[in-house]
Amino acid sequence: MNKFPKNFTWGVSTSAFQIEGAWLEGGKGLSVWDVYTHTPGKILNSDSAEVACDHFHRYEEDVKLLKNLGVKAYRFSVSWPRILPNGYGKINRQGIDFYDRLIDLLLKNNIEPWLTLFHWDMPVTLFLEKDGWLNPQMADYFAEYAQVCFDAYGKKVKNWITLNEPWVTAVLGYGKGVFAPGRISNTEPYIAAHNMLRAHGKTVEIFREKYQSLTNGIIGMANNCDWREPKTDSADDRNAAQRALEFYLGWFADPLYKGEYPASMHETLGDRLPEFTAEDAALIKGSCDYFGLNHYTTMYAEKAPLGDVKLSPYVNGGLYDDEKVLLTSDDLWEKTTMDWNVVPWGLSKLLKWIDKRYDQPEIYITENGAAFDDKLINGTVHDDERINYLKEYIRETAKTIDDGVKVKGYFLWSLLDNFEWALGYTQRFGLYYIDYKTLQRFPKDSALWYAQLTKNGKL
Repeated sequence: MNKFPKNFTWGVSTSAFQIEGAWLEGGKGLSVWDVYTHTPGKILNSDSAEVACDHFHRYEEDVKLLKNLGVKAYRFSVSWPRILPNGYGKINRQGIDFYDRLIDLLLKNNIEPWLTLFHWDMPVTLFLEKDGWLNPQMADYFAEYAQVCFDAYGKKVKNWITLNEPWVTAVLGYGKGVFAPGRISNTEPYIAAHNMLRAHGKTVEIFREKYQSLTNGIIGMANNCDWREPKTDSADDRNAAQRALEFYLGWFADPLYKGEYPASMHETLGDRLPEFTAEDAALIKGSCDYFGLNHYTTMYAEKAPLGDVKLSPYVNGGLYDDEKVLLTSDDLWEKTTMDWNVVPWGLSKLLKWIDKRYDQPEIYITENGAAFDDKLINGTVHDDERINYLKEYIRETAKTIDDGVKVKGYFLWSLLDNFEWALGYTQRFGLYYIDYKTLQRFPKDSALWYAQLTKNGKL
């Protein structure tokens, strides 16, 4: 029986675009994802997030679900175009008020808000007028938007996340072209990532100078990474696994903790990798009060063979031509409906890799979860696969804490079945089942199990 520290943070996560709906209500502007989802052929089954989980209208009901779960923290994102319809300029008071009501209701129910400023839904005006994350000025636009949020919520919200999974925006949005804004390039991902890191640095400077003292709050970034296990014990495969992790997590975390990109990226990319100015490097290094980690799966890594080998972007292969790493799976590994491997020990290995490389930071697992083919039977979902997934991944978290790694919290993805980006509504990650015809919520067995776990603090 593994026990967690008394002050361990248990929570669940969502994002604005995936659950809110109300895409043209409340003064909201359009995001790049609004446009992308309405472009024929981009989203499976032509699904859109026009309504999604209708959280905008039903947030009170959703806070009741959170309270019933017994969680003490809720990670959600603010929609940038709901706050600033054009991404800059005039503030939308209706948007400010919506999140203000949500935050007040969370606090009233003793649920700590964890506010994510950017979960991929950039106002489309900034993309059309300013070239989105390819423009160095985007760092200033983002910092100005962040300050609007700090002004509005800085006396109530203690926990802040600047960017969610900038790797996804850079690689899938600007490299593979399968996520908004749908661009394909082998140079733009590095430019977009560079400007996102600069945006983070400028935002943290503002927070620390003007707002952190209001609540003694914390701020960080939520980076995603899957573990890469060497396929064999050969030097080539061990080097490939290390290189894959550096191109994946080190790409963003090394600047945050070391002030520069990994040496392997410099060696491989040459002048395709942007350089930080001394001013930017100073802002970015040391800019995280904690290490936010989104983790889901594991793959074997080996030195890529000669020849052209292409991987599906959904196995998180990254920029294959640059990494020169071939990713494979073990046929014995269980898989989720997204074809992601269930490998709990991969989480433990990744946490220890982070602990060693970045000098023992405090780590919050800001996302972990799995999609399974849920079936509603007599008003509930018998959710054995997800329960087993969560048990094993949370057990690995507990064992890693016992080994001395400073894991301070765990946020499950997700509270609700929601809009799963390019895959539409085909994948179900939630603790609660959504009937999308009626938008009714139905519990899953995992919701009941997670509620018990968060209340007694042990597994």
